[in-house]
Amino acid sequence: MGVFKTAPEDLRCLVLNADYQPLSYYPLSTWCWQDAIKAVFLERVDIVSEYETQIRSPSFAMPAPSVVALRDYISQDRPPAFTRFNLFLRDGFQCQYCGAKGVENMTYDHVIPRAYGGKTSWDNIVAACAPCNLKKGGRTPKEAKMPLRRQADKPNMHQLQVQGRKFPPKYLHESWLDYLYWDVPLEA
Repeated sequence: MGVFKTAPEDLRCLVLNADYQPLSYYPLSTWCWQDAIKAVFLERVDIVSEYETQIRSPSFAMPAPSVVALRDYISQDRPPAFTRFNLFLRDGFQCQYCGAKGVENMTYDHVIPRAYGGKTSWDNIVAACAPCNLKKGGRTPKEAKMPLRRQADKPNMHQLQVQGRKFPPKYLHESWLDYLYWDVPLEA
């Protein structure tokens, strides 16, 4: 359906909530151009910014959307899902025992081991690198002499959004910058 001046994968569309804030920073809330156009035709979004590239069909042409805003506000007050990704995001993709960063060897650890009655919950799980997880084993941090850098707690969506801002994606289209609020230089 399209003729592109740029590669189709470069035509991601930033999705903003009705308040013009991104739905998510990490991962950044984007849609492929096809989903953005579908939402435009279903009148679910307003186009905020467009690419120069035209999307064409035999009977229609329009610029590909680069930024859209939802017409209906989606509340961000809902509790975040308890997922491995959100856990790692809460902990900054950093081992809470040694401070190692990255996701290659990242696992999660029960602070109070399950053998001691520890639950699988926000308040008892932390990100841990594989070597520290193995070293700690089925002991408490005190027994293993491995103090936590940060206590486990249940984050809210706002806290995860703040954490997500620390990890900007490798690609940001210039039309997105006014809506993302990362520490980017402002043009005079």
